[in-house]
Amino acid sequence: MKFDPILSQERIDTMVSQGLWPNRLITDHMDDAVAACPDQVAVTDINSMTGRHTTLSYRQLRRIGDRIALGLVAMGIQPGDVIGLQLPNWWHYAAFYLAAVRIGAVVNPLMPIFRHRELEFMLGYGEHKAVVIPRRFRGFDHVQMLAELRGKLPKLEHVIVIDGEDDATSFEALLLNRRWEDELDAERIFAERRPDPNDITELAYTSGTTGTPKGIMHTSNTLMCKARIAIEHMQLTQRDTVLMGSPLAHQTGFMYGMILSIVLHAKSVLMDIWDPIVAAQRIQDERCTYTLASTPFVSDLTYNEGVGRYDISTMRLFLTAGAPIPRVLVQDAKRKRDIFVMSAWGMSENGVVTATRIGDSEDKIVNTDGAPLPGQQVRVVDVDGKPLPPGEEGRLQARCCTQFVGYLGRPEAYEMHDGMWFETGDNARMDEDGYIRITGRSKDILIRGGENIPVVEIESVIYEHPAVDDVAIVAMPDERLGERGCAFVKLNSGASLTFRELIDYLAERHVAKNYLPERLEILADFPRTPSGKIQKFKLREVAKDLHPER
Repeated sequence: MKFDPILSQERIDTMVSQGLWPNRLITDHMDDAVAACPDQVAVTDINSMTGRHTTLSYRQLRRIGDRIALGLVAMGIQPGDVIGLQLPNWWHYAAFYLAAVRIGAVVNPLMPIFRHRELEFMLGYGEHKAVVIPRRFRGFDHVQMLAELRGKLPKLEHVIVIDGEDDATSFEALLLNRRWEDELDAERIFAERRPDPNDITELAYTSGTTGTPKGIMHTSNTLMCKARIAIEHMQLTQRDTVLMGSPLAHQTGFMYGMILSIVLHAKSVLMDIWDPIVAAQRIQDERCTYTLASTPFVSDLTYNEGVGRYDISTMRLFLTAGAPIPRVLVQDAKRKRDIFVMSAWGMSENGVVTATRIGDSEDKIVNTDGAPLPGQQVRVVDVDGKPLPPGEEGRLQARCCTQFVGYLGRPEAYEMHDGMWFETGDNARMDEDGYIRITGRSKDILIRGGENIPVVEIESVIYEHPAVDDVAIVAMPDERLGERGCAFVKLNSGASLTFRELIDYLAERHVAKNYLPERLEILADFPRTPSGKIQKFKLREVAKDLHPER
């Protein structure tokens, strides 16, 4: 794949001179860990599909990662080739990322919920050379899906199946059980293929706010920088243990559950299916101290009565983002579970940009999304791009050491302003202390349980229904998930449409389950501006009092 990063030498020099970019790879941190603490547990998981429990030390994880790297070379993977990882939270994620970096390949984390529609676009647009999938996960046959897609993906040469039954595609047969290190010169290959810290190392798709997802490009420097400032801000050490129930296919899990733990030389405890009781068991057994997830995860740990049967007293810090945190939840998490909740705001493009601090008042935690972390800057501007005084609402811009280096194939979408200020697409206000509060989104997205829902893309699918004249999806507030989707639809004359018919229609078009709207409202007409645009703010007012149909 030919990448087109927007990365000036001036930015590189500035970031390095200020000590913000370390010029290191994740494999350097892995080598450090093996030298310092080879028998320290790196990752432990439970595969919910097989019941298999796997625990790997740093020595074991590096050995497996290096073996996979050599196997990928033997399969023809070249520097710059993209490898898709559509995997649950299993240890394989870390092994494949380490392997890819060893040989200069690029990984693209992909949510396990993605189906034909999403994968056809993402694998095709990224010109993926290989994709790694589970054989089955949560009852879905991923092998069959990829078989149906292969004819539409001419660049895709390899489908690698975890727990595969066919030796031609089985991960175990192809990469894990063959001693590639005895067949190839690892030292020479790794030296020749070592990427530059400013080469693209990760491709991550946005939620498609303009109809199709955009491919975010990150380098090792932008990712390692994220890990360093997060570690400092949250006061983490090697003695901490990370619990990660958020998907590793999200930047949340990929960055703060996998990369961060390797940089720390700490233990990462993975959950492939979120369950608060299982989480409590894992916290107790593994002595987990920190996690990062959306508000519903905090709520589940706090209010599920079964959690009280376990000792989760080691869990001292829960960083949450993606939705406002109810004051009572912050209070109850501390009172019932002795967990300190830290609120934050960020994007896949930048990682965590703002967060509250350890020791902050309850008012700051509940009523703000935090202040900028070291190396991160934010400002609130008016329609002309001029900074606004505290308390006034405007467009939120960010200038970050963690900032991505462009959208793949879409340089025009990298909306920057004077001095490298990035247009986040969010609206906010800032208080006198520099803490921000997200007040709305100029980007047309909906956030359900921390998952960005590509509203425009789903609307376009609904619009194709023969009964539909027009459609708009907006958020219904939800106590647990933050937001759920309500589809407002105007029907063609004489047509009819039920909620169940709508869901069946979307499922037939392979729309991911988490993207499906959860209520249908039929309108005679939409509220519109004089120019004919739908006034979604008026629909949101209606949706405030609505509830899901399923």
